[in-house]
Amino acid sequence: MLRRPPRQQYAAICYRLRKKQAEPEVLLLTSRDTGRWVIPKGWPMAGKKSYAVAEREAYEEAGVKGKVSEEPIGHYDYHKGMDGGLKILCRVQVHTLEVKNVLKDFPEKGMRRSEWVNCEEAAARVREPELKVLFHKFAQQFSGAAAPTVSQAGE
Repeated sequence: MLRRPPRQQYAAICYRLRKKQAEPEVLLLTSRDTGRWVIPKGWPMAGKKSYAVAEREAYEEAGVKGKVSEEPIGHYDYHKGMDGGLKILCRVQVHTLEVKNVLKDFPEKGMRRSEWVNCEEAAARVREPELKVLFHKFAQQFSGAAAPTVSQAGE
């Protein structure tokens, strides 16, 4: 049976560092259609690099701006439900984005809920097993060491 290759998407694990906490907080959003917990993600954009797409989606969906890693932290696969009930396999390349500003107004304001949680809670809330692993991997980069630089986040 013929299978199509996965469709590519780009996403951001948006995080912030709090002075009195050892690990970062990450931002989860609800999807617009099913209300499940997700991270900002979207389709490729003509003329934009993968990390720039991830940065743009973080702004549009969550209203956050910051410093995005050019190198991905990893990827995960999921089945996206399309109009008409069709499900397509998507591979999501994930970048990290250290949030510097949270905006009051942004394109998808009011369309989703958002919540800052620790990486363990984020991993418990998302459905995709590989995304759960990425949250654990990201948290490990902070444990017992100084916060990683943007270049280290992609290793």
